[in-house]
Amino acid sequence: MNRLPGYLLIILVLVITACNNPQESGAPKTYDEEATRNPILLDRSVKKLTDVIVHDIFSPPVASRNYVYPLVATYEVLRHGHPEYKTLAGQLNELKPGPEPAADQTYNFEIAAIEAFLKTAQNFIFSEQKMEEFRNEIYAEYAAMNVPKDIYDRSIAYGDAMSAHIMKWSDGDLYKQTRTYPRFAVEDEPGRWTPTPPGYMDGIEPHWNKIRPMVLDSARQFKPLPPTKFDMQKGSQFYKELMEVYDVVKNANEEQIEIASFWDCNPYVSHTVGHVMYATKKITPGGHWMGITRTATRQANLDMMASAEIYTMVSIALFDGFISCWDEKYRSSLTRPETVINGSFDESWLPLLQTPPFPEHTSGHSVISTAAAVILTDKLGPTFSFVDSTEVEYGLPPRSFDSFLAASDEAAISRLYGGIHYRPAIEYGVDQGRKVGKFITDNLEMKK
Repeated sequence: MNRLPGYLLIILVLVITACNNPQESGAPKTYDEEATRNPILLDRSVKKLTDVIVHDIFSPPVASRNYVYPLVATYEVLRHGHPEYKTLAGQLNELKPGPEPAADQTYNFEIAAIEAFLKTAQNFIFSEQKMEEFRNEIYAEYAAMNVPKDIYDRSIAYGDAMSAHIMKWSDGDLYKQTRTYPRFAVEDEPGRWTPTPPGYMDGIEPHWNKIRPMVLDSARQFKPLPPTKFDMQKGSQFYKELMEVYDVVKNANEEQIEIASFWDCNPYVSHTVGHVMYATKKITPGGHWMGITRTATRQANLDMMASAEIYTMVSIALFDGFISCWDEKYRSSLTRPETVINGSFDESWLPLLQTPPFPEHTSGHSVISTAAAVILTDKLGPTFSFVDSTEVEYGLPPRSFDSFLAASDEAAISRLYGGIHYRPAIEYGVDQGRKVGKFITDNLEMKK
């Protein structure tokens, strides 16, 4: 048998090795430092964004936008250190491929991903200084890890490049244009929505259905059943639904009151004392589900990449869920229970929760909670039990759930207990959210 000369054998071994190791064949290299892979850094970053969103008082739909773009940027960076994950370019509407890491250069993609998140998030908030201070805090921790300076600088630069790419993509979602669109025109017609006390605010985000979705093909893709026809004749279906709200609030037990309060998630609760009006700031519905996601990913002991995957998918479900829901809200423009009850037969009746400033049908919390729960169930299983402590910092005790869908069902029914929705808005909203969540899980491929 003929043998290869020694030098040819060496060359052959090198070629085979290069082919089997993409890190040595023109692909970017990963600086693998265990301390930088701590998923707590991502959790803390998302929580900081939540805190700033609460401070700056963003409406629930806008808050969902504030989460989704930074998390997509995070995912798109981090996947380069995990070749089993696919890009979202070509999967999310109008998202084109982002900048690629330089071949044969070494990066720490965890550092780059956190930079992409924080840099992008700064563009969606008012209190930029709060996020800048947090960035400095995180960077001081990275400095203590002794990552080589050239790798650190290159990683930060790559995170900035991805952030710029995602920001350019975000500019095409019509958000900025809708800031100039006219306010919602209130119609003096029985059954139509009108502003509610105590603030009598204009309808929030009446043009949100024009915002570009992430995965849905349009805001109307999962158009829900319409609300019951407004009819104040005693014995009519609408009258029965109205009286159910009235009676539930009047006869609410301690458990129902606790459930309503736990899932309130009203970012701006107005209070009037004499001639003085002030507001209490609270977490949004989407922020609550970001908190549940944080709890679940930590309980499951997931690494940063797996956590980023779930955070990103949940944020997409929240964003598309609000677009789908708001499309129906301003189409049906149904009046709230408080308006009808006060104007028809009991002017002293008050809901347990403050009525939010937008039309009734469907229930936003029912839609987005169910959509988020479908994602979490798909990723972590149908029997994932957990303790939800998200509202503890707002003075409410934690609640335990046997599954994500059990939590979303409670979030949905809380709107009846709180006196701000009729039952069809809840039930149709759950169905709408389930369809949104399932469409995302069926059509978004995160792994190869």
